[in-house]
Amino acid sequence: MKFTLAWLKDHLETEASFKEITDTLSMIGLEVEGIEDRAEALKAFTVARVKEARQHPNADRLRVCIVDTGREEVQVVCGAPNAKTGMLGVFAPVGSYVPGTEITLKAGNIRGEESNGMLVSEREMGLSDDHEGIIELSEDVPLGTPFARVAGLDDPVIEIAITPNRGDCLGVRGIARDLAAAGLGTLKPLDETPVPGVFESPIKWRRDLPEDQQHLCPFVAGRSFRNVKNGPSPKWMQDRLRAIGLRPISALVDITNYVTFGLNRPLHVFDADKVKGDVVMRLAKPGSEIVALDGDTYSLDETMVVIEDDAGPEGIGGIMGGEVSGCTEETTNVFLEAALFDPVRVAESGRKLGIHSDARYRFERGVDPNFVLPAVEVASRLILELCGGEASAVVTAGELPAWDRQVSLRPSRTATLCGVEIAADRQGEILERLGFAVGQDGDRLTAAVPSWRPDIEGEACLVEEVLRIHGYDAIPEVDLPRETYLPKAALSPSQRRVAATRTALAWRGMLEGVTFSFVSSKEAALFGGMPDALRLDNPISADLDVMRPTPLANLASAAVRNADRGYGDLALFEVGPQYHDDSPKGQATVAAGIRAGESQGRNWTAAPRPVDAFDAKGDAEAVLAACAAPTGNLQVTPDAPAWYHPGRSGVLRLGPNVLAQFGELHPRVLKALDLKGPAVAFEVFLDRVPLPRAGKQKPALLTLSAFQPVSRDFAFLVDEDVPAEKLLRAARGADKALISDVALFDVYRGKGVEPGKKSLAIAVTLQPREATLTDQEIEAVAEKVVKQVTTATGGALRA
Repeated sequence: MKFTLAWLKDHLETEASFKEITDTLSMIGLEVEGIEDRAEALKAFTVARVKEARQHPNADRLRVCIVDTGREEVQVVCGAPNAKTGMLGVFAPVGSYVPGTEITLKAGNIRGEESNGMLVSEREMGLSDDHEGIIELSEDVPLGTPFARVAGLDDPVIEIAITPNRGDCLGVRGIARDLAAAGLGTLKPLDETPVPGVFESPIKWRRDLPEDQQHLCPFVAGRSFRNVKNGPSPKWMQDRLRAIGLRPISALVDITNYVTFGLNRPLHVFDADKVKGDVVMRLAKPGSEIVALDGDTYSLDETMVVIEDDAGPEGIGGIMGGEVSGCTEETTNVFLEAALFDPVRVAESGRKLGIHSDARYRFERGVDPNFVLPAVEVASRLILELCGGEASAVVTAGELPAWDRQVSLRPSRTATLCGVEIAADRQGEILERLGFAVGQDGDRLTAAVPSWRPDIEGEACLVEEVLRIHGYDAIPEVDLPRETYLPKAALSPSQRRVAATRTALAWRGMLEGVTFSFVSSKEAALFGGMPDALRLDNPISADLDVMRPTPLANLASAAVRNADRGYGDLALFEVGPQYHDDSPKGQATVAAGIRAGESQGRNWTAAPRPVDAFDAKGDAEAVLAACAAPTGNLQVTPDAPAWYHPGRSGVLRLGPNVLAQFGELHPRVLKALDLKGPAVAFEVFLDRVPLPRAGKQKPALLTLSAFQPVSRDFAFLVDEDVPAEKLLRAARGADKALISDVALFDVYRGKGVEPGKKSLAIAVTLQPREATLTDQEIEAVAEKVVKQVTTATGGALRA
């Protein structure tokens, strides 16, 4: 919200300085976002007289001017055709920054004549596009007067941030009311005297809304004017509108904008001669269209409120008027409209149409329902003063809604909620200055809420009003007992798990990607598909039309894009959501990754190798280890989903609980994506990893042994379908106290191994902790390993 200091003082009687005003605005919750002091920027530009203007001796289109600034005479070379002896213009001395051309003036010599400054045009001052000649002023302006004062640019502009609940401060008067309540002056009375009507309005209001939707436009008022003259608005009004970024159009339109920003009351004026019959508030007919004042054509539906005459829509209720009945310089008869519209319906219609107007911005935040008729009188007075003519009697339709309500306040609540002791009388005084009618009911204050404050709903709202006017800086500093403010952990275990996952995968040489939560339905089908409930009604692009079933779908597409650009060897991961359905529990956090091409770059120490399923398994296990999952109890099963290669993939689970899946991507998926293999991937379901039980966590202690570990190798013949993990698990459980590690180091099929069998060779590491192992102790453990593996797998120790 922008306004000027002079505009504010039209409503606020104050002796406060500009700095006091801006400081107070921020302290009462109307945060100052910017201040533009145009007079300061233009202080170098002053009124000067051209004492002499003679032809340049060496240039046909230039004139040599002797300029009297009121302090000195300066020679300036000027190319403007209207530069003449005796005229008053605007002089910029050497060193001035010219905003329209963005240059800083320097002394120069033009075709042999010195030039020390410049006589400027409106375009050079940044005021308009007029560059036909220099600015020419009237004779009554004293020499040396700052041009900013002459042009009405000496009024500072203030911009404040408006929170959604403070729609009343979208008018200068609402801001002045808050400043008056804060003690910076008194609110000036507003002249709401009725303007007498001298004829009956030929245009009447009607409301044609369904019985259950009367609230969409509960009340509308207006009046006709005849024999008006719609010329330019006066300079003071144009200056204020320009200062806040509005373009003056004509007196009638400027008046509605002036009331909108001055009093937070959107209005609209129709050219009465273009209106066919009476005007009706109704719901739009399906398929109807309107050409709005912005020149665009909008298609309307039956949920939108329109202002309609016998020929069709003339305006979109609470949003924008129509071009057909817009006022022009030829307008002589006018119909003024002031209406109430439902904030929710205005917001919904505005979003559907994509219109962002000043009227919509105010209506959807709620305007004063009790100010409809006074606004008609204020605007009527301006129209008659600036445009002449005669006003009709006011015509209305509907009834004003019942806005009256009371809220009670216990004065002690300011202390309990905010920590500030404020006397009950002081609280009542603040509320009265804000426009509340305050009474006493026992130990409570009763506050009748003013019509312009729809945001006041309960006692806490009144406490906030009292505190912001009393001053947030009055809240005392209090030292709290240490035990009351020791912070708890900022991150939950689940959040720490996500951070640990990112770190673990980064240490494994993978790069993190951040992708959309959407994919194309074609890609989603490759990774399990999505239900129709997760199809987007309004996707940001045609190839992102469904929620992703797994982040792996996005990573696979990223791998394709990288390969197309010559980066075929890559390792990407992402930790983010996947979606199953549209229920509250239909979203899960997944760590997914993909590796493609070769596992390492070209290097003389080792030949590169293609990535394989064990790379993906290692990534998945690293994530589970980072999440403190009980990896020692994991089972590996071959039932990975269909987007993985059968026989070259697996699932890591704890019983029925699937924690991760990994493997090569299915050739069908690679072909559909046009991704050159090999490519392996993994998905770890972080939400399924069991969290440590509360109170059961113990610190992981590092235990070192002074005794030499012992390693023994075993080779077992087992059936082809026996997974190596089953054998490793059996060996690991043979003696949990001594066996510290079991690793598979060879798989052999071929000569010496009968068909249907395979040889699995493992290395078992024994780590003694109390004494060096004897040969007998080592042999005893070896026998346990053989027995355990034989029993679990049905295999036999290979000779």
